Amino acid sequence: MTSLVGILTQIINPLSDTKCDYIKSGAVVVKYSLSKQVQAHMVAVGSAQDLKKKYPHVVWIDQSDHVMLPSFFDMHFHWVQDDVREMPKDSLLDWLNNYTFPTENKFKNKKFADRRAREFFANIFKFGTTGGACYSSVHGHALECAQKYAKGDFTIGNVLMDMNSPKFLQQSSKNAIELVDKFSKKYKQKYAVTPRFAPTTSPKVMAASAKLAKQNGSYIQTHLSENLAEIDWVTSMYKSIEGFESIDSYTDIYHRCHLLSSKTFMGHAIHLRPSEIKLLKKTKTVLVHCPTSNAPIKELGLGSGLFNYELIEKNGIEWCMGSDIGGGPSLSMFDVMESFVRQHKKARVKSATYIKALYRSTLKSAHLMNCAKDAGNLAVGKYANFILVKAPKGNKINKAEDVLKALLSQRWKHREDYASLVEATIYRGEVCYLKNANSLLNILPQVKLT
Repeated sequence: MTSLVGILTQIINPLSDTKCDYIKSGAVVVKYSLSKQVQAHMVAVGSAQDLKKKYPHVVWIDQSDHVMLPSFFDMHFHWVQDDVREMPKDSLLDWLNNYTFPTENKFKNKKFADRRAREFFANIFKFGTTGGACYSSVHGHALECAQKYAKGDFTIGNVLMDMNSPKFLQQSSKNAIELVDKFSKKYKQKYAVTPRFAPTTSPKVMAASAKLAKQNGSYIQTHLSENLAEIDWVTSMYKSIEGFESIDSYTDIYHRCHLLSSKTFMGHAIHLRPSEIKLLKKTKTVLVHCPTSNAPIKELGLGSGLFNYELIEKNGIEWCMGSDIGGGPSLSMFDVMESFVRQHKKARVKSATYIKALYRSTLKSAHLMNCAKDAGNLAVGKYANFILVKAPKGNKINKAEDVLKALLSQRWKHREDYASLVEATIYRGEVCYLKNANSLLNILPQVKLT
């Protein structure tokens, strides 16, 4: 059984770093296949006038005072750090020891982990995010809880910590490898092998886990060169480990453990040497820019520095964007996009546009997660994955860049407003979040968290 639903709305549809369609009086038609599982695809995207003529018998939902955008991918975030994203962040390592590790220890309780997973992955829809790469805690049951409630295009991994870690979080090497073996076989590409970072994960565990990831089609994710003090600590530590005495860099550590690949997401990667850039290019490793997390401390970040994406692009390395909560203060990719533009413009990087920020938070990320044929933008044939936001007012706003700027730049002084910007989030045609309980979108199927 199939049915068609039409939505009248303004449309912003990212196509590349420099191209983004904007249809001010637009419409989409969604085809629902109603069986045991709801399937909904875009069958038409265009002007309201044209589509109303072509589909005269469609039920139309008028959202013409809203803008439709594709839902977001957050390519680097820690769901178990939601409670520490606003804690003091004078330094990365102190923040981890004083706040992050004790908070993650709470997830050893199975009931707590299940409740928080259900709450978190229901809440993430309020920010318009329906996909990305996520870090859990060391606990196997917490990873299972996240996998149970994370409806969307997510890959999730339990962090691996078998050395230089607090006793209450440190695993045995055997247990760490056993968990990777179990979960990579069970979840395949929905699972990400996740060394927390090189100082807390032994070469033995990293190498064994990398092998399992490749055998089972899983992703790999970790942190790289976020902070100068971190880099000094990591490289000096590894030069005293047998087999790593001659390492060239932080990146070289991961390379020797066979972690670098086209299915590897390296968070941050701010302070890179030329040899590291060459190695990342050779291995086709993907980098994840986290502008809100790396922002100055006065902007609620960790003050790590600014990712040089122009250099990365010049060298042919792929990159995308993430919130990095709890290092970042908010799950909102709108906040991430505004921070990206604001910081790079301040550094006189002219190519830092809102269109680029949107593309790197949607379609580019979908490509890097190998799901762009089904998700990432509002294209015919793809799943109906989208968000709606209230349209900015003004007759002179006629370009995608201007619409995005009007939506985002005016809220920077009150960044908490980004959290309430999304009016509705739809994933594969199902309503995941509705800000207004009386919205006409109530006629669409509602998602059920199991």
